[in-house]
Amino acid sequence: MTQNQERIQRFTSDLYKAFKLSHLEIEDESHLHAGHAGAASGGGHFRIHLVAPEFNGLNSVARHRAVYAALKDHIPAEIHALSIHAYAPHEIAPQESE
Repeated sequence: MTQNQERIQRFTSDLYKAFKLSHLEIEDESHLHAGHAGAASGGGHFRIHLVAPEFNGLNSVARHRAVYAALKDHIPAEIHALSIHAYAPHEIAPQESE
């Protein structure tokens, strides 16, 4: 298991502790930022897609703050940058059966 895979496991655990998630996807995008100033710090770049009822009634800024609060122990040592896509369950269209 790579260092970033281990990080993602820790992030996943903390996000499930903070939210009643019906969907979570964390993508390591660090390779897209190789050579950037922030890459030298050791913290990675991650894209997070999550769906949780706790986001009902919250605007985008409040949702981002909630995610940052859940991951605060990992910033900046393990996380240099996050791209957050946080949704309430009613904002996600059901997938059609194939």
